[in-house]
Amino acid sequence: MSQTPAGSAGSPPVEPPYQSLYRRFRPQRFADVRGQEHVTRALLNTVREGRVSHAYLFSGPRGTGKTSTARILAMALNCEHPRDGEPDGTCASCVDIRRGASVDVQELDAASNRRIDEIRDLLSRVALGTRGRWKVYIIDEVHQLTPDAASALLKTLEEPPAHVVFVLATTDPQKVLPTIRSRTIPFEFHLLASEVLGDLLRDINQQAALGVQTEAIDLVVRRGHGSARDALTVLDQVAAGGGGEDLTQVVGQIVDGLAERDVGVVLTAVAQGMASGRDPRRLAADLIEHLRNGFLATMARSLVMLPDDAVTEVAEQARRLGLPALVRAMEVIGQALADMRDSVDPRVTLEVALVRLARPDADTSPAALLERIERLERSRPAPDPSVPRAQAQPAPPSPPARPAERAAGPPAQRSTLAPPPPLPTRPAPPPTPAPTAGAAPPAPPDLRPGGAGTALPSRDEVTKAWGDGVLHRMSARAKGYLGSGRFVAVDPDGAVFALPNQQLLARGRELQGEAEAALAARFGRPVPLKMVLDSPVAAPSIDPVADPADEDGIEIRERADLDHLQDADAAVISPEQRLLDAFPGAEEVST
Repeated sequence: MSQTPAGSAGSPPVEPPYQSLYRRFRPQRFADVRGQEHVTRALLNTVREGRVSHAYLFSGPRGTGKTSTARILAMALNCEHPRDGEPDGTCASCVDIRRGASVDVQELDAASNRRIDEIRDLLSRVALGTRGRWKVYIIDEVHQLTPDAASALLKTLEEPPAHVVFVLATTDPQKVLPTIRSRTIPFEFHLLASEVLGDLLRDINQQAALGVQTEAIDLVVRRGHGSARDALTVLDQVAAGGGGEDLTQVVGQIVDGLAERDVGVVLTAVAQGMASGRDPRRLAADLIEHLRNGFLATMARSLVMLPDDAVTEVAEQARRLGLPALVRAMEVIGQALADMRDSVDPRVTLEVALVRLARPDADTSPAALLERIERLERSRPAPDPSVPRAQAQPAPPSPPARPAERAAGPPAQRSTLAPPPPLPTRPAPPPTPAPTAGAAPPAPPDLRPGGAGTALPSRDEVTKAWGDGVLHRMSARAKGYLGSGRFVAVDPDGAVFALPNQQLLARGRELQGEAEAALAARFGRPVPLKMVLDSPVAAPSIDPVADPADEDGIEIRERADLDHLQDADAAVISPEQRLLDAFPGAEEVST
């Protein structure tokens, strides 16, 4: 309604002062409260059935309708013509309460009136009568009362007059005295879902004829974070600016740069944000919020307070980053936000933190190393389900070649499951090509232990190979007879293998072919053996397979038949292979 100032007849009417959207469109009935049906339904039944309690505790985040619902409850209790528990909004009591001029409703902000004197002044009028049926006291931010003031309220709250109703509102119910909470009926208000908040904003945009585009409405929903009052404040700002700026574009570019490990994209996006007037602290806070939404989108999609298309976008960015990188980004940016309080240049602090995130190789922290390992694991191709597991596993790396092996070239393919067929004692020499006219005959191969060509391994090399695995890969019979022998020398004709007595020497010569085959498989070339007696005079010994009475008349009470021993099924694994199996992905490096 327009008004004409006194003494200015004929002048144009004065427009009423502008009210913000959250004040103009404050709900006036229980049905107008969005997203809190669990609270409004219970209060509506309470008023309709006349079961009104003496005290209520409304708790929840800011901007979710706690104070507005308390005023609606006061209107419904004192309405002259209620309609099924709802106030009609037209009677004198409803009009006075809506204007804030009713003596039946007393509001107190405990944030600014928190001392005991203010509470005593308020409680001194509790016993006074009222023209309405109920006298309603609304105390906002009740958790900020001092201990003395809360104690003074407690006694009146425990035994109030019959016509008095207390409605306490708070954003932090844990700070309210337990004795006060136990004397009230609690109602918890929730943040509004993105769909509910979007519908509210579109309805108000249409009723107020703001002309804000749909894309801008979606941006306002993001900035509202589930609070109706915060969203309407942002909508006021967008409507006054004639449109909506994409407030999340810079943040999205930074996250894309982190996912691509592109430092240039990240720093360019930060520069664009600073050029548009954004504070580094605000940008860091928006980054943490964006990353948190991505984290929740991958873990529990229903917890994200964003439109569906925005949830899909942040979920895709989170998958590209990976869970370790996502968690580390929230931790690093959060620490940078705390460091900005004492930083000389907050922008530099933010940029350094983002560079550490975009380049994990520049950061030696355990979290950065974990992120690098996880990124390598994700880059490995997935195994083909059609390939059997035994075939899909790569062959273990071969042990490093010894000097003599490197001189003679790559070793032949070996088998640890069964020894190759026996080779002849002395390999046949290759055919010598006929010399051509004028060409010098080829030089004979160097057969010395350290020579080139087909040089034999040295005594130390063949002894080490014999003990490391050659003997263990042979049959049980060969291990029984040859286990007591030793290599005494290596000459151009072969390796000299000595056995302690004549009986073992005779058995060893029977198994010479198997031993030469095992050595050839180990060194990749024939290694001839010469079986000799270990000493000139044979020491008295017991033939494991001799008759019960030997040549000297010694009776052998226990007889061991080594010819019937069975080979073990499991192949002997070398110490190098055991280390490689214990550390998957490790490689053996020759030095």
